[in-house]
Amino acid sequence: MKILESSENYLETILILKRKNGYVRGVDIANYLSFSKASVSVALKSLRENGLISVDEAGDITLLGEGKVIAEKMFERHQFLSVALMKLGVDEDIATKDACKIEHIISPETFEAIKKCVGETYEDKKVRDMF
Repeated sequence: MKILESSENYLETILILKRKNGYVRGVDIANYLSFSKASVSVALKSLRENGLISVDEAGDITLLGEGKVIAEKMFERHQFLSVALMKLGVDEDIATKDACKIEHIISPETFEAIKKCVGETYEDKKVRDMF
């Protein structure tokens, strides 16, 4: 299934917030991304209809199957590319913003080649601690 960049960002945000807080609600996503609650509601409906997330009666959002796979892929790419760009001397703020753009368009082959060249993975403690 081809997924839009905006959907990838929502899924990654859900993963980040779940790891940080232990739970995720629509309002948490709206606050984190500085989006309106209405915009987030529309996006969540689409993600739910595509079977990427579930939302329980209390409003807690859970990543499902392919949604979790996509979120983890985006998260790894974002973290790793941020660190790789900083290793090249790019300012942390710029590196993080650029990594967010690059993570959606880079091919799996190119990403793996960059990982091999840089020689670290996002599982490395110093990389994890940055996020």
